Amino acid sequence: MNKFINIAKKSIFNITPYVPGKPIEEVEREYKIKNIIKLASNENPLGPSKLAINAMKKKLKDVNLYPDSSVYYLRNALSKYLKIPENMLMFGNGSNEIEQLIAEAFVNPGEEVLFSELSFVVYPIVTENVSGKAVIVPHRNFRHDIDGFIDRLSNKTKLVFLCNPNNPTGTIITKNEFKKFMSAVNSRTIVVLDEAYFEYARCKDYPDGIRYLKEYPNLIVLRTFSKIYGLAGLRIGYGIADKDIVNLIDRVRPPFNVNLLAQIAAVAALKDKTHMKNTIGINNAGKKFLYAAGIRFQQHLYRPLFNAVRKTPCFFEGHGKPVHVKTRVFFFCRFHKFPDIFRFQYEKQVYRIPRFRPAEKSKEFIHN
Repeated sequence: MNKFINIAKKSIFNITPYVPGKPIEEVEREYKIKNIIKLASNENPLGPSKLAINAMKKKLKDVNLYPDSSVYYLRNALSKYLKIPENMLMFGNGSNEIEQLIAEAFVNPGEEVLFSELSFVVYPIVTENVSGKAVIVPHRNFRHDIDGFIDRLSNKTKLVFLCNPNNPTGTIITKNEFKKFMSAVNSRTIVVLDEAYFEYARCKDYPDGIRYLKEYPNLIVLRTFSKIYGLAGLRIGYGIADKDIVNLIDRVRPPFNVNLLAQIAAVAALKDKTHMKNTIGINNAGKKFLYAAGIRFQQHLYRPLFNAVRKTPCFFEGHGKPVHVKTRVFFFCRFHKFPDIFRFQYEKQVYRIPRFRPAEKSKEFIHN
C-alpha cells in the first residue's frame, strides 16, 4: 500500500502508467542474442542525420548553459521550412508534452476529451491528468470511425485527438473524412491533429493539416523530430496553430522545456534532405520485404498476433493458428537473411512463429 495514497489526487488512480519496450541491451543480456531489431517504438533505423550529430558535437561544450527558452533559431528555420509565421509555432519536450500542455490550457474538470479506441497511449493519460472525461470512440476496421466521432460530440466536448496516420494501426483519415468532421465541430472544441508520421504518408487522399489552419482556427497540428529525423532520444516536437492558441499554450509551458542539443540538432536535421529521402526509402523497402514474406495489412487478411494491454494489434498473415497475448511486455524481431523467426517476449515465455509463406497479391495499405 502506498503510504501517500490518502493525500494524492484521486484522478491519478485512473491512469495506467506508460510502459515502454525493454531497451535492446537488456533484451540482449536476457536472451544472450545479438543484432536484434526493436519494433516497439518505431525508431528510425538509420539513426540521426550526420549533420545533426556534428552540430551537437560543436555545442557539447555549452551544455552548462540553459537553452534558449524561445527556441529562436529553430523557430526561424522551421518557419521558413513550413512557410508559416513564427508566431504560429510552439515547441515541446516531444509532441506528447504539447498534448499535455493543450489539455492543461483548455480542459476543465469534467469536460470531455474524444479519441479513438486504438490510438496513441498518451491521450487517456493527459485526459486523466486534468480530470477530464475520456470519450473513447471504437475503431471501425482499425480506422478512425469519423461518424462515430461526430455522434459523440456534445456541448461538453472540449478537446479531440485525431492521430493521422494513426499509431499503431497505420491507417489514415482521408481528406473528405477530415473535412466532414471539422464541419461538425463547434468553435469551442479544440481539435488536435497528431501527425507524428506525416512524412511517411504518401496517399493522395491524405490531408496535410497545415493547409487547413486558416479554414479551421480551432485546429492544432502536431509533428515531431523523433521519427523521420531520428532524434527520439533528444525529445523534441512542435505544434502549428493560430497565434492566439500558441499564446495560451505558452502560459502553461515550463521554461527551458526544449534542451539545447535538441534545438541545435533539429535545425541541422531540417537541412539534411538526403537523410529524409533515405529514411523514406528504407521504410518503403522494408514494407516490400514484409509483403514478399507474406505479411499483408489488409482487412480480409487480419489475424491477431497479439493484443497488448490497450488491445494494440499487430497483424500478420500466414503464421497459421492465431496467438493471443493479453499483456505486452516487449515485441521485437530478429532478422537474418530471411525473417525465419518472429519472436516476442510475454512474461517468461518466447513464442516462435514459423517462416511466413507468400500471400496472394493485394492492395497495399491505405496510406501507401
